[in-house]
Amino acid sequence: MVRIFLPFSALLLGLLIIPLHGKTDSPDVAALTVMYTSLNSPSQLTGWRSSGGDPCGESWKGIECSGSSVTEIRLSGLGLTGTMGYQLSSLTSVTYFDLSKNKLSGDIPYQLPPNVLHINLASNSFTGGIPYSISQMTDLKYLNLGHNRLSGQLSDMFGKLPKLSLLNVENNRFTGWIPKKLKDIDAIQTQGNKWSDPQANEISHSFNNNGNTKFLLKVGAIAVSVVILLILAVFLLVIVARKSSSSPPSHFLDDEKFNQKRSFSPLVSREFKELQTMEATSFTVDTLDKFASMGVKPPPNWQKSSSNNEVMSRFSSRKSTDLITATAYSLEDLQGATGSFGLVHDIGQGSIGHVYKAKYEDGKVLAVKKIDSAILENGGSEEFMNVVSRILQLRHPNITELVGHCAENGYYLLVYQFLKNGSLHDFLHLSDEYSKPLTWNTRIRIALGTARAVEYLHEICSPSTMHKNIKSSNILLDTELNPHLSECGLATFYQHTSWSSEDGYNAPECIKPSAYTLKSDVYSFGVVMLELLTGRKPFDSSKPIEEQSLVGWAAPHLHNINALEDMVDPALRGLYPPKSLSRFADVIALCVQTEPEFRPLMSEVVQSLGRCA
Repeated sequence: MVRIFLPFSALLLGLLIIPLHGKTDSPDVAALTVMYTSLNSPSQLTGWRSSGGDPCGESWKGIECSGSSVTEIRLSGLGLTGTMGYQLSSLTSVTYFDLSKNKLSGDIPYQLPPNVLHINLASNSFTGGIPYSISQMTDLKYLNLGHNRLSGQLSDMFGKLPKLSLLNVENNRFTGWIPKKLKDIDAIQTQGNKWSDPQANEISHSFNNNGNTKFLLKVGAIAVSVVILLILAVFLLVIVARKSSSSPPSHFLDDEKFNQKRSFSPLVSREFKELQTMEATSFTVDTLDKFASMGVKPPPNWQKSSSNNEVMSRFSSRKSTDLITATAYSLEDLQGATGSFGLVHDIGQGSIGHVYKAKYEDGKVLAVKKIDSAILENGGSEEFMNVVSRILQLRHPNITELVGHCAENGYYLLVYQFLKNGSLHDFLHLSDEYSKPLTWNTRIRIALGTARAVEYLHEICSPSTMHKNIKSSNILLDTELNPHLSECGLATFYQHTSWSSEDGYNAPECIKPSAYTLKSDVYSFGVVMLELLTGRKPFDSSKPIEEQSLVGWAAPHLHNINALEDMVDPALRGLYPPKSLSRFADVIALCVQTEPEFRPLMSEVVQSLGRCA
């Protein structure tokens, strides 16, 4: 009996112990599930899940573990799309990270595994710059970012990485000068970029052997010879042409001018320059459309012409069908998609109504804003359709798109594109144990995109349009965390609603809605920037009395670098460029000035934020 019991006990104990060894650390699981969703939940990642699971115990594809910690991620050449997610910094035990030879896009996130030794992100479609957080990876030995679409200038961040022995940034879109400290790296590849440094190629190939060097010299000599011969041939042709005619044909001069333009001006820049230098009398409706689509203002002299005033009048009064078409949804259709506007589908409440998530059988998802009929005058149908018409004239990549509307049986509904990442408010203030931290670069991008949307409303639309409700809950984020300002064009409704000074967004002059001006919008935007900087709510009654008002607490210290660093959102973990932080704070300080006349125009805010990037 004892002999039988002992083996059975051992087996039972083994069954109890095995799951304990296979259980993966919860931060690692959270990071990988976010990554899986960001990669568009690919079927080729066998074993992976969008929530829960046990990467180490269940042998997820490409994942290697030591005990309960993920140590290696090898996902090269699997045809993966999407982005890498925003929670990779939780993978503190990962030392090998390889997602090369895929189809990944977007920015390289700040939140990379902090203790990694080997990073290979080559042969993808990453854009933007190299995240500053890489400078904190003091154990990093190998970094391959070649064959992407990365741009900007290389900073001296690599000089802070004493163990880095291989760096590959070849075949990207980097410009400027290569930092001298990069010469200390044993193996560096920088060719295939638009460097200003004449020694770039020399640095790129400094680690090649002598045989390769001799070969390159031979090729170079041949190339120089060919170029010299071509120059001589062109020279002879010019002499012959001059002898045959005292003046060149006009088409030759036109071609030469055209080629000169193409050599120095990218297509978009040239088009913008031509628009900016056009005579005032030559403006048309199409020209104004082109300005709006490029996100820029017309030249300051265009309004001086009476003909242009006529054009602008036509532009601002055109029917919605000239700009964006919107579907007239039936009430029955929207009720079916929202569960009769049930509580389960309610995703938000504002001062003028609730927002519901509409889900259709074909997978389409929309956001439906149900306007409170009490704020509409005289039954509201005419007023509502006027608002719809105005909203349809707003076109900007950072403004939520109105795709439909409905006015039936006392219901007034606006139908928008649905943005699955929710609002900026959610990201900043509704964090859980697996929080969604926003990197400094992403915060700057959100601020800049939102500023461009407000600039469009204030300075490009005619007449100028006030928003009157700029707040983080009205800044929605798409899958790439790009901002989309919502509730644009609804300002007329706010004159019928109560006005609260305790939400923290309203400027001091806004005792009542009628006191609101364009500069009040600027103040509210400055408060949103403070949220991005500090991670705090605009008004928080749970704080000590002197800290409840975010502007009152933070504004006096925005020019004190030591106090400023103490105010930065702890979720950033110190990963931000100090100069960018200081510039960002300077813009905030201007926006939240007590006196409206001292606040900047939104076009000035956009320019200043561009220097923070």
